[in-house]
Amino acid sequence: MARKVIIDCDPGIDDAVALTLALFDPRLEVVAVTAVAGNVSAEQATRNVQTIVEQLDPPRYPRLGSATEPDSAPYIDRRHLNGEDGLAGAGLAVSQLARQHPSEKLICDEVRAAPGEVTLVCLGPLTNVARALTRDPELLSLLGRIVIMGGSVSGVGNVTPCAEFNIYFDPPSARTIFRSPTTKTLVPLDVTDQVVLSLELLNQLPDETSRAGRLLRAIVPHLFRTHRHELGQESIRLSDTVAIAAMLHPELFHTTELSGDVETSGELTLGATIFDRRPNSPQRADIEVTTELDVPAVTDCIVRGLADAGRQTAI
Repeated sequence: MARKVIIDCDPGIDDAVALTLALFDPRLEVVAVTAVAGNVSAEQATRNVQTIVEQLDPPRYPRLGSATEPDSAPYIDRRHLNGEDGLAGAGLAVSQLARQHPSEKLICDEVRAAPGEVTLVCLGPLTNVARALTRDPELLSLLGRIVIMGGSVSGVGNVTPCAEFNIYFDPPSARTIFRSPTTKTLVPLDVTDQVVLSLELLNQLPDETSRAGRLLRAIVPHLFRTHRHELGQESIRLSDTVAIAAMLHPELFHTTELSGDVETSGELTLGATIFDRRPNSPQRADIEVTTELDVPAVTDCIVRGLADAGRQTAI
């Protein structure tokens, strides 16, 4: 039976690739896609979620949730890598925005509709999840699991020397989730960065005669260009897509139970994820943290999954 999931994301080219992988895999039933501010503004993230779903036109449309700006966000986004609109400035068509429920309300509604069955997959900042728990404290006992792409076990970040973007963008919300008594799986930057995708990926994307191929070929080349110009790299990482692969192929990943928290202050350490790995730690290990993966196999699974999306969306 397909696993019910809500994908909470801040599209972002990587998020678009991850959604392409998830929306056409028969092992997942994506009941909702909720937008959150991060890579782009809340308004743009809301628009991008609808754009991606409309472009892909999956056999089962998920419900869509709209983002609102966090109470306090840093002056940072990822438009220098993803383009001003977050989707490579490709000018993708989208219908006039339909009326959508706020993301946190939609999360609450879908979890309550299937108690214990829904996995919440967080590919962006954790703003919506923290708000959902504030809105409905009973949600803690109804969620099946939260899967989080974010943080760093080694202490090496990608937006500051020690902070990963998703956590740094809204540290108080991240701390709320880290400290909550929910069943949590973390897929950190240390692991996702091991999957390095070369320019060969462009030849492996679905053909433009499919809806998936048309979308991916319009936006993924932009990511290679900006990684070269902005970061001096000839390759890209797709952390959100690796997080989806971790759900689909858990046998390719190794996890360990750790106690983790988030730094919410500090001139140098804001947004850092801290893990207590002392042998005599008084803290209870309460987060399943992905620590290793089979890089070639995960890479192959991503490429094959995207190819399958192409076959399902042939025009």
